[in-house]
Formats: sequence, C-alpha cells, structure tokens
Amino acid sequence: MTTAAPSRSPLLAIDRLRFAYPGEPPLVADWSVAIGPGVTLLHGDTGSGKSTLLRVLAGQVPASAGTLTLCGASLPGDVAAYRRHLFFIEPGTDAFDAMSGRDCALSLRRADLPFNEARWAALVEGFSLAPHIDKAMYMLSTGSKRKVWLAAALASKHPLTLLDEPTGGLDAASMRCLWRTLAEIAAEGDRAVIVASGERIGEVPLAATLALPFA
Repeated sequence: MTTAAPSRSPLLAIDRLRFAYPGEPPLVADWSVAIGPGVTLLHGDTGSGKSTLLRVLAGQVPASAGTLTLCGASLPGDVAAYRRHLFFIEPGTDAFDAMSGRDCALSLRRADLPFNEARWAALVEGFSLAPHIDKAMYMLSTGSKRKVWLAAALASKHPLTLLDEPTGGLDAASMRCLWRTLAEIAAEGDRAVIVASGERIGEVPLAATLALPFA
C-alpha cells in the first residue's frame, strides 16, 4: 500500500520493478512509484523485506526486472553514476572499523560537495558524539557507530538518502535530534529520504508511506 502527499517532481522513478530470491515469491512485482522530495517511510514488520528493498534501491543488489532512475541515471545501466546520487550505509558494516569516527565521516563525504558543515556540527553535538568522534570505530558502541553514519548521511547533499532502522541503538535525546533534523530536511524540499522502519513515524511530516508487503 502506498499513501502519498500531492506529488512534486520525482527524484527517484521506480518503473515495473521486480525482485525475488531464487525459488522464493517476489518481494515486489511490477512495482512502479515516484519518490519525490521529503521523507518517505518504508514500513513493514521484521522479515518483510525492508532492508533487502533498500539494497535494491541502492544498486547493491540487482533487480530481477524493471528500471530505477535517479536524477537521470538509470539501473540497469551506469551503476557508478546512479550511486553517485545517493547515500546508503549498511548498518552492520565493519568496513570503517579501523578509522576514527571523524575520518569515517570525511571518507563518506569526500565526493559529496557541497556538504552541510553546520548541520554536521549540530548533529555531532545533538548525538553527543564529541567525546567519541576521534576514537576508532571498532571501539564505539553499536549506537555510536550508527550516530556517525547518521550524522554523515543527514549532513549530506545527496539527492537520495536511504536509512535502515535509524533509531536502532539510539538514546531518547539522539532520537529527538534525528526527528528534528529529518523534519528540517523535509521542509527544505530538495532531497528525498527513505526511512525503513518497523515503527510508524509520527514525529516527522511524511511525503509518502510505502507499506510492505505490497498488495
């Protein structure tokens, strides 16, 4: 099921998308939707396929059929061009463990200009990251790692940001900071953020809700 606010120019166009693991029913079949600016909730219970669908939308897992077009770059096609327009980090990745939190963020934003430095600084403060930002990532708790990636993602200027269960491991103050920042991004109207979550979101005005499983 999809509910949406009045449409604006789409940033991500999904055309007749199909994805299925071999021998399993399709997660999506002949699915078409346009994702415009603002915050879109991808909602579903545990095991409904939210994380898998984010990986497909990120170009990390190829679709069985259909087309994804993001800011003029399409999949299948030029994967590198498509990915340049989006920000996505696997929550469980250990790829950055040897870096400090600060260097991790620098590496993630290196190709992302302009970067919202003021928002980054506010998020480091709002997520209480200052005492930990120069520690190696492997030394950080799951929640603190997630905060580093969230701060980099939310301060990004990528047209599309994909967030997988962003509240996992966050304390109450950090969740308030997250919702406040997402509300600011929604009001700015120049980026699309897809938030995959098993919980409904009432703290942020939503551009649309996509509920798994799709009918």
